[in-house]
Amino acid sequence: MEFDFSPHVRELQSRLLRFLDEHIVPNESTYEQQIAAHRRNGNPWVPVQIIEDLKPKARAAGLWNLFLPRSPRAPQGLSNLEYAPLCEIMGRIPWSAEVFNCSAPDTGNMETIERYGSEAQKDQWLEPLLAGQIRSAFLMTEPAVASSDATNIECSIRREGNGYVINGRKWWSSGANDPRCKVYILMGKTNPDAGKHEQQSMILVPSDAPGVTVMRHLPVFGYDDAPHGHAEVDLENVRVPADSLLLGEGRGFEIAQGRLGPGRIHHCMRSIGVAERALELMCKRLNARIAFGKPISSQSVWHERIAESRCLIDQARLLVLKAAYMMDTVGNKIARKEIAMIKVIVPNMTLKVLDWAIQAHGGGGVSDEFPLAKLWAGQRTLRLADGPDEVHRNAIAKLELAQHLQQSQEAVEMPITRGR
Repeated sequence: MEFDFSPHVRELQSRLLRFLDEHIVPNESTYEQQIAAHRRNGNPWVPVQIIEDLKPKARAAGLWNLFLPRSPRAPQGLSNLEYAPLCEIMGRIPWSAEVFNCSAPDTGNMETIERYGSEAQKDQWLEPLLAGQIRSAFLMTEPAVASSDATNIECSIRREGNGYVINGRKWWSSGANDPRCKVYILMGKTNPDAGKHEQQSMILVPSDAPGVTVMRHLPVFGYDDAPHGHAEVDLENVRVPADSLLLGEGRGFEIAQGRLGPGRIHHCMRSIGVAERALELMCKRLNARIAFGKPISSQSVWHERIAESRCLIDQARLLVLKAAYMMDTVGNKIARKEIAMIKVIVPNMTLKVLDWAIQAHGGGGVSDEFPLAKLWAGQRTLRLADGPDEVHRNAIAKLELAQHLQQSQEAVEMPITRGR
């Protein structure tokens, strides 16, 4: 594995950092002011104007749809390994990813439609998503069941005539509050009597289809995450054409594995950027504040925490890059252990660095004077999103046990020969 990025990626890094310095960082306060104004007017789900203003600049700078590899519809897309350092830069200011059309859940949904959709589905939904004309949501989790085990999903997708009828209740449907959200990718059961992993399917559902109701938004630690948001969605006798199905009946788990791999690693890439920003803010705060007659940064306890933060960030980044490399070279299925490992390690690492940064800022750290409290809320959520820690740890352990069980069996079966 090469530890240096190609000249093309380094040039993109430089261009992206310059864009952040010139357009994103100076507009952080503008973004917050515009969001606050929408809330005061009673509708926080209005698109933020500063993001819309910056999107044409990002496209003109060649910083658009960088996440989607090997697609003729987005030839500028990069491999997972190439995209990693760029996604990390975007993660430093979470809303910046949308400026480059690289934000969740659209990235995962676009990759799903590109990989598993028909040409007609791509024309109808992928093209406007790639153009940034619409947004999307992913409907998998349900309030009535433990959705960390996706076989529990109860939402019904029933074949009826030349279409499907959908009935169910979903929640934590990120992006469903956004008025630009025009399509859902929904996971549900087409055949409850099939094998455990052949009951589920994924289907494309227009958000304005009759019978679709966005019930409420779901705040996270008091944050509404507007205009993106997370919603509870009810689907009652929602009818869609049969050609809305992705790949085929009973292939939902296959699609989920293909979708969630890139989604998880993108979350982890952005989280590395969050950790880097937290460490930067921590060091600046410690250097600037005086307590008991000397800078707080002179206290040895903070030396320990700063050093530990740097070690943890760099360790996590290396594992993310390894997972990205494996996804590119041997595929998501072979890399599933590494993907599960980073999904456990990175959010926990980032939370630790954020917690120290909050502590360094004192009372300001838990307020909205600094971005740390909101970043912490987002990272704490990532220990649940795309599967909780416990599920990933269980998968890692099973893969490890299986590997050593196979080695033990091979050792037993190997004939013993004696030399003379």
